[in-house]
Order: sequence, then structure tokens, then C-alpha cells
Amino acid sequence: MHVGIIGTGTWLPSGRQSAADLALATGVPEDVIALKFGVKGKPVAGPGETTAFMGLAAANKALADAKVVGGAVDLVIWCGAQHKDYPCWLAGLYVANQIGAKRAWSFDMEAMCGSMMAALDVAKALMTTHPELETVLLVSGYRNNDLIDSAVPATRFMLDIGSGGSAVVLKKNAGRNAVLASAFRGDGSLSEMCIVPTLGTKAWPPAAEDVAKAHFMVPDEEAFKAKLGEVTMPNFYAVIRESLQLSGFTEKDLDYLAILHFKRSAHDAVLAELGLRQDQSTYLDEYGHLGQNDQVLSLELGLRDGKVYDGSRIVFVGAGLGFVWASTVIQWGPYSE
Repeated sequence: MHVGIIGTGTWLPSGRQSAADLALATGVPEDVIALKFGVKGKPVAGPGETTAFMGLAAANKALADAKVVGGAVDLVIWCGAQHKDYPCWLAGLYVANQIGAKRAWSFDMEAMCGSMMAALDVAKALMTTHPELETVLLVSGYRNNDLIDSAVPATRFMLDIGSGGSAVVLKKNAGRNAVLASAFRGDGSLSEMCIVPTLGTKAWPPAAEDVAKAHFMVPDEEAFKAKLGEVTMPNFYAVIRESLQLSGFTEKDLDYLAILHFKRSAHDAVLAELGLRQDQSTYLDEYGHLGQNDQVLSLELGLRDGKVYDGSRIVFVGAGLGFVWASTVIQWGPYSE
């Protein structure tokens, strides 16, 4: 038994911020934003383009790509952002209802920007153990750019964050695009080093002035940067290599890396570490970082540009604030044991 991808979808709002816009908002030179931060521009959601709206739009595209009607979906897993239309709200059930998945159940899960890989692994496990689960929809929406204050220098490493949605349709014994092994690492010592300090139960009930603080903050920037510098890249390399090994491959077998957006030097360092060429990945400098959606977007761009083809061994990899590192291997094309 295997689980394969039969459809994908991404949805991006038409609103955009350019490097020039970000330079004006932050005081950081435009060329630094475009070249060092690696953000030539990014999509930004407008009024009405809520987190769930973007996820639903991507879900409809993925279902169309899979040639599957919503009523055939057995389970909807929301793997998008916690910053949703309402607090304490299940976005997955909303999507299930909107697509007409009347027989489906649903749950929301979050591993921050590692969520798509975690959802692929969770869905695969559930489909393996539950015979009734034939078709599963993974859906994500993301507009955490709402939670970034450009006037806060300590969080400017997040200025690449934009808005978007993505979705994946999985099918048991699909015959192609098999989801293979995943690997994960976590480091909870970073869990309170970058936070939104208000509107949670640590600051409840909220005070009137809390609205002005409803954005990410880094209480100790020096300690945060030092810790990230120590653990980030080794954990990226570890989960990539472990997921490949568990799938029966090595890094020499890797054809395409669908990696989250981060600064250009880090992207290039990962490619160099794995012995990959630039054309074996896609740098998302026209999109910025769209959270849980980066990997699906990269896959679609790779297919469009001929970088991904039948026989490609693909790694989805990302890291979520808090911190979790996540990687999943996909064998693109016809499946064989």
C-alpha cells in the first residue's frame, strides 16, 4: 500500500509589496531587501481574503487538478496558520463544508512552517491504518504578515512573510507521486524567543493597549540570533538526510529540493551542502515566505519550469518557529515497489 499525490493547488492574492515598498516601511535599503533578504516582492492579502478563504481557494484548485469532487473527500486536514478567521475555530471543517465533503471529518493541526510535511506524514499514517480513508485533502492558508510590525528591527528577518494558500489531494494506492518517509527535529528552547505577546492566555483578559502589541516580538534578540545560528542549518541537513535515508536514498539521489524561502545565502548554503545545482530548486524571491505553502508552490513552479519530471526524487523541507524542522520525500511519477 502507498499514498500518492493526485492534485495540488496554490492561490495567491493579487495585492503585492515590492522590495521598494518594504524599504520605505523599514528603512532597509531596497537592494539589501531584494538581494540579501531575497525578496523582490511578495503577495499580501487584502480585506476579505482571510486565512480560510485562501485555503479554500487553493483546495478548489487542487480538487480540480485531481479531478475529484469534494464529496469524494474522506478527511480534511487543515495544516495552515493558527492566525485564522476566528480564534478557537476549526478552519478544516469550514473548508469541508464549502467543498461539499459531507461525509468527511476534519481536524486542524499546526507545526508552524513545518506543517505541510507534518500533515503529509500524519495523513499517510492515518490512511495506512484506517481502511475507510481513501482520499484526503490537506489545506493551508497563511497571512501571518498581519503579525509583523515593520517598525520593529528585531523581527525584520520576517519581512519576507506574505500571504497565500495551498492544498494537496492524497489518494490511497494512487499509482504515482508516492509520499515516502519524513523526518523531524524540534528544539523547545526557542519556544518563547519569538512570540506575539498579547491576545493569548498569558495576557488575558486583554487590555486596550494590547492591540498595539499584537505582533511578533523578540524579547532577547542577541540570544535568539545566537541560538538560531547554532542549530538551524545542522537541523535542516539532518532532517533532509534522515528522510532520504528512511526512503532508501542518499543526497546523491535527490533531484529537486522544495525548500521554504529564507535569505539567499542560507538557500545557497543548503544547495552547496547537498551538492545540488541552482536548477534543482526554486528560489522564491518573487514570492517571499508564504509559511506552510512554500513547498507546494515550489513543486508547482518546478513542474512548470521542467525541473520536476517523472522519476524525480523530491524533498519538501521547512522549519517552523518554535522551532521544528521537517522534511518529506516524494517520488514523482509512476509508482513501483
